[in-house]
Amino acid sequence: MPVVSIEHLHVHYGPIHAVRGISLEIPQGEVYGFIGPNGAGKSTTIKVLATLLPNFTGTARINGIDVAANPRAIREQIGYMPDFFGVYEDLNVREYLHFFAAAYRIPRKQRKTVVGNVLELTDLTHKISDQVDSLSRGMKQRLALARVLLHDPQLLLLDEPASGLDPRARIEVRELLKALTEMGKTILISSHILHELAHLCTRVGIIEAGQMVAQGSLEDIYRQLQLMRIVHVRLVGADEAVLEKIREIEGVENVEQQVDRIAIRLRDNPAAVETLHESLCSLGVRIHMFQPEAMDMETAFMKLTEGKTA
Repeated sequence: MPVVSIEHLHVHYGPIHAVRGISLEIPQGEVYGFIGPNGAGKSTTIKVLATLLPNFTGTARINGIDVAANPRAIREQIGYMPDFFGVYEDLNVREYLHFFAAAYRIPRKQRKTVVGNVLELTDLTHKISDQVDSLSRGMKQRLALARVLLHDPQLLLLDEPASGLDPRARIEVRELLKALTEMGKTILISSHILHELAHLCTRVGIIEAGQMVAQGSLEDIYRQLQLMRIVHVRLVGADEAVLEKIREIEGVENVEQQVDRIAIRLRDNPAAVETLHESLCSLGVRIHMFQPEAMDMETAFMKLTEGKTA
């Protein structure tokens, strides 16, 4: 059974059709990334799963439980982190977490231990007596993650968790999310920071104007787009005859001779890079460098979307 199952989800805000028939499944332990421009429907879909938007059509289930029919049971299994923190001017970090521990109905005798554990996990133990309102944006994001982890939810719903953070704080949040996946958490995360999702997510869904444009692993999306993979190669003693043989290798679209290397444009498929390497070895040439370019999430996003909103 998938942790998240959405089928033909539709959401209206008055005359605005915000989500238009989205369907997706997220198995246990997966990090699923939502990518799309502002107004695409990412936050709306997450709010449906967080039981904050009861008026929708279609079905949304978490661990087989219907979101609309049993929101109280859903809230016990999720940790929802919105894209804004809120204002808690009169609380320090300890008071803030104890307040939410009580809201999650964690027994009083266990609260100190639970709060200490989430502070240690998010590296905030040294901030326990600081006023919440005095924390930096990055510290507030880590505190928000600590809050949603208090009741040990299986599913984390994170709406733009790295929004507004400086590069160092984004790296810290990303490393924390990696640690949570190693703990077996299932994560649905939305973000505009595309290259960070590429490093973090097992699958992504690209959404525009309330519709799912494409979803799958980054490699799946590249194959759907029929994008080219560029492999940089440096060969010992390669002459024009060798380059001509490389051009004849199946899947090779173009071979460009550069100053100190050869750039090979390759039609991408699951085994394209490995097949190219084997083919070069079979030519009897000595390979000094073989470096495939990394997949570029921005390229896929820009090609699939046109900046529309719902």
